[in-house]
Amino acid sequence: MIPPRPPAAGRLGGAPVVLLALGVTVPPAVVAGTRPLIFLGLGLLLLTFAAGYVTMARRMPHPAPLYCFVARGLGRPFGLGAAALALLSYPALQLALYGAIGAAAAPLLDGWFGITAAWWVVALCCWAVVAGCGLLRISVAAWLVAVLVLAEIVMIIGYGAATVLDVGTDGITWAALSPASLADVSRPALGLLLVGGALAFVGFETTAVYSDQPRHPHRAVYVCVAVIAVLTAAAGWAMSVAAGPGQVVAGVGARGPELMVDLAAGRVAPWAVTLGRAVLAAGLLAAMIALHLVINRYLIALGRERVLPSALGRGAAASLTQTVVVGAVLGACAYAGVGLGRGVGVAGGLGILALLPVTSLAALLFLNRNPGGAGVWGRFLAPALSTVGLGVLGYLAALDLPALLGVPVGRVWVVPAAAGAAVLLGIGYGLVLRRVAPVIYAGMGLGGVAVVVSPVSLPIPQPRNPGAHRPERINRKVSQ
Repeated sequence: MIPPRPPAAGRLGGAPVVLLALGVTVPPAVVAGTRPLIFLGLGLLLLTFAAGYVTMARRMPHPAPLYCFVARGLGRPFGLGAAALALLSYPALQLALYGAIGAAAAPLLDGWFGITAAWWVVALCCWAVVAGCGLLRISVAAWLVAVLVLAEIVMIIGYGAATVLDVGTDGITWAALSPASLADVSRPALGLLLVGGALAFVGFETTAVYSDQPRHPHRAVYVCVAVIAVLTAAAGWAMSVAAGPGQVVAGVGARGPELMVDLAAGRVAPWAVTLGRAVLAAGLLAAMIALHLVINRYLIALGRERVLPSALGRGAAASLTQTVVVGAVLGACAYAGVGLGRGVGVAGGLGILALLPVTSLAALLFLNRNPGGAGVWGRFLAPALSTVGLGVLGYLAALDLPALLGVPVGRVWVVPAAAGAAVLLGIGYGLVLRRVAPVIYAGMGLGGVAVVVSPVSLPIPQPRNPGAHRPERINRKVSQ
């Protein structure tokens, strides 16, 4: 096996790790949520999930945590199935962002420069920027993402405050924060709100991707979940104050972050609206860079374990491979005249959401087989509760899949079929490796640590007879 090596920069601390995860999470989090209580409740559920997740990350830091934890808890073939689904879902999220930034940047180019550009032209320009950032030292790329994410968070807070202050204290209502705000929501609508809210958190799990960094604090997972829960709840409350619950519910997922900008358009100066759209586009670019780094880490981990070609164990090779694949997909979409809509991103988010209860179950099984000093909360109660809670979210997502994806019922089978095919392909590949490459199979989930597999039975060494190789000397001594 290839011995483990430190990452290129190797010194990411807590702040850049949190901001890298927020870079993935913030763009889908800025949705038109009118039920802040849902975001707060989901935040508590994911904090419960984080207890077992962090315990696993402390025990086995790995650049591809969803793959590693499932491999150690449920078996190596299932771990490869999880890796295959992750490598399908994260690029789907990234491709959806390319489509979103193409749509978001078009009015800016038209307003500022009078340029009318197709979405794929903007997407390919961003693709070139992301490709260059993928070859930078990880610390440099992380701080670039951090600046863009902080600007986006400031924009969200500023627009929310401007919206609430314009309404005035007399018009502010706190009903959206009351449990009674959910009383009039039907089961299908509640399921959509719960799953849509859970999708807003997708990306927080990427904090553990950097858990092998020397300065990585594992509390980064908790910080990321808490920030997203508070941010989404506050943004949803501000929009419900400005537009009323009915109007904003109708816009959930349909217009994404732009709805906040539109709601604030009548309350702030025109230049502030234009600046907000520019910051929004920059935030989408930050998310693409952060996702590029996450996918790189998965490819590097699988390359070092020789599950994929060992050349991918080097950062530059993994980044260039990903760049070529994404560029080919964008080029094919441009040639065919096909856009990358919201459904692609939702499908990717649902893939990651499906991996979370599986990871929680793997943590439950592994930590109870190997407690290692973990408390009852971290090794049993938290993983068990989060497995059930996240499993319920998965069930609701399956019931409301057509509405989530925005496709007819007759075409909704494509997404679960693609996800199932990826998982089965990964599991099948793991079973093949167990048969034909036992050394590689034994090292799966270990991060490239050298593994030696001995035969089932070893020959027992026989005691040596001194001088047996020179019988003439023995015979001479006997004759004397």
